[in-house]
Amino acid sequence: MASSLEKDQSASTSDEVDLGRLFGLLLDHKWLIAAITAAFTALGIIYGAMQTPIYQANALMEIEERSSSSNPVQNIGIFGQSTSRSPAEIQILQSRMVLGKAVDRENLQMVVKPKRFPVIGAMLARRGFERPGFAQGWSSVWANENVNVTRFVIPREWVGRPLTLRVTGPDSYALLDGGSTVLEGQVGELAQSRNGNVELRVMDINAGRGAEFTLMKRSSLSAINGLRGRFEVEEAGQSSTGILNLTLKGAEPQQVEDSLKAISEVYVTQNIERQSAETQQSLDFLKKQIPEIREQLSNAENELNNYRVSQDSVDLNQETQSVLNRLVNVEGQLNQLSFNEADLSQRFTKNHPEYKSLLEKKQQLQNEKAQLQKQVNNLPETQQKVLRLQRNVNVTQDIYTQLLNRMQELNIAKAGAIGNVRIIDDAVVEPWPVAPRKTLITFLFMVVGFILSVVFVLVRGAMKQGVESSDQIENIGLPVYASVPLSSGQNRLTRSLGMLKRGKRGSSSVDRGVLAINDTMDPSVEAVRSLRTSLQFAMMEAPDSRLMITGPSPGVGKSFITANLGVVCAQAGQRVLMIDADMRKGHLHQMFDGKSSSGLSDILLRKDGPENIIRQTSVENLDYVARGTVPPNPAELLMNARFGEFLEWADRHYDLVIMDTPPILAVTDAAIVGKQAGTSLMVARYGVNPPRELEHVMRRFQTSGVEIKGCILNAIEQHAASRYSNYYYAYR
Repeated sequence: MASSLEKDQSASTSDEVDLGRLFGLLLDHKWLIAAITAAFTALGIIYGAMQTPIYQANALMEIEERSSSSNPVQNIGIFGQSTSRSPAEIQILQSRMVLGKAVDRENLQMVVKPKRFPVIGAMLARRGFERPGFAQGWSSVWANENVNVTRFVIPREWVGRPLTLRVTGPDSYALLDGGSTVLEGQVGELAQSRNGNVELRVMDINAGRGAEFTLMKRSSLSAINGLRGRFEVEEAGQSSTGILNLTLKGAEPQQVEDSLKAISEVYVTQNIERQSAETQQSLDFLKKQIPEIREQLSNAENELNNYRVSQDSVDLNQETQSVLNRLVNVEGQLNQLSFNEADLSQRFTKNHPEYKSLLEKKQQLQNEKAQLQKQVNNLPETQQKVLRLQRNVNVTQDIYTQLLNRMQELNIAKAGAIGNVRIIDDAVVEPWPVAPRKTLITFLFMVVGFILSVVFVLVRGAMKQGVESSDQIENIGLPVYASVPLSSGQNRLTRSLGMLKRGKRGSSSVDRGVLAINDTMDPSVEAVRSLRTSLQFAMMEAPDSRLMITGPSPGVGKSFITANLGVVCAQAGQRVLMIDADMRKGHLHQMFDGKSSSGLSDILLRKDGPENIIRQTSVENLDYVARGTVPPNPAELLMNARFGEFLEWADRHYDLVIMDTPPILAVTDAAIVGKQAGTSLMVARYGVNPPRELEHVMRRFQTSGVEIKGCILNAIEQHAASRYSNYYYAYR
């Protein structure tokens, strides 16, 4: 039950997120995080420097509220509240009508783009790097090099096709389409292709021979959309102020300023033309009406004169004259309303408030006219006839006079039309680019680099679940006989053959020399001495003096433990024999500057006897047996009875026999050797072998009938991750 409880506690602990360990991982890799962050920051600086600067031009415009009616023909006010014209004017500003004229005026359909040196060419040109001597004849365009193209005509099917303009001399050029020459020309002259469908005029060339420019003509719609994409209009202030702020962005400051000026001027011009159009419409109407009214007036006068002659000059009395004046006045107002109605019918429907008001007033005047007509009907017939004729003359004359006056007013209004738009601030480009925001880009790159480095460290730490405490090993039921710290002195004795051995599974390294001989006071050697003491008690009940050193995987330090343990035991007065039982890749001989030939495999193959293959070392009482010639079947040789006979011979002649074996998870040699050893120890490397791997090794040996007495935790490093982990605080 106690064992089950410990396993449950261990499982629950492993499922929890060890925040302390994660914090320690970040501290351990602070310089890696700093280096990655610095690298990303440098990339941000480079990226920001390589971006094309974008400039912005600004202009300010006011939209004035129009009067209720700008038409002098209209004498009736518009009822209802006025609304802001700003949203409508913003749409007009962004319309193809305005932007299209600006595109034509600034010739934005034509694109002349220099070919820069790859990657850094644009940045060098912006910083004023002129063409160096070694770049003469190159196609790349450098600082202060340009061409001035004033005319470019191509067939419709060539619209959008990029052509190459190559400088062939100080005053000559060639236009290329792919590899073929379209035309050749001189500066200031109009050049044409052979079939005459392409025309080009270059007014100035300021570039080295061989410099190339991409020349292309975009469609009108494409140029308008490109301009609209860089153009913004917004109303200033929180309410309907009628003040519009115009902004235009682009890579070329002068072109941006000129384009925004063109947009502003085109918009103002069309606004004035629109205002004049209303006046012109009324003028056209009056010009059609005046000849007809003049003819009507002439007919009315002739008819009145003829009647008077026939009736011998009939005059109107005072009462009749009063009725006539009132009737003429009403007729004049009705005629005026008829003109106004004709004008309104072209702009509004009969449901419009202004149109309804006009009809109501017209009805009132018609009623008044009907009353006056009744009075006229009561007059004598002669008086009625003269009154009607005189009324026609007076009314027609009054209408004719009003039309002439109004026509003069409209001509004056048309000549003085200024529109309801005025430019407050002309377009001016800002001296500093608005994009890219290099500080922001650098900061974002730095943040991304920091986050990625932290994620990289944490993910690598999460994937690297090697043991970092002896308590982790003891929790799986395996006692720890010694904890050996990583020795910097041993690193100097090691010649790396592959990946760096520190914390890298599957690394391959060769040790030159034994630490216990070269530096007896090293902390690692002291840890091996404590292992020697622990072994004295562990081997007291062992049937023999044979000790097997094994491990789960390569690179855990089995040979390091074997050699140094052999040295410290020999220094304590024991006769020690070290056997390199790894006949595949054993390198125990290299630690003592020996050769692999004539070793264990030769004994097992009966090529030589024990006395001839045992080699002495510089340490008294310490001998070793090399691996020998690499055989094709190491496992079968170890299962041979000759291996047991050799171990019995060694047991009789030495106080301690230490056998260095291959990793158990790689081959089965260690399980075979373990059955011949009274004591077996397993070496686990700090931060490399996870606890589950050690459990698997123990089950592998148990299946083979080999008991692992304990474990040696090798190459312990002082990391913040282990200091701040839950194991540190739980078992310190």
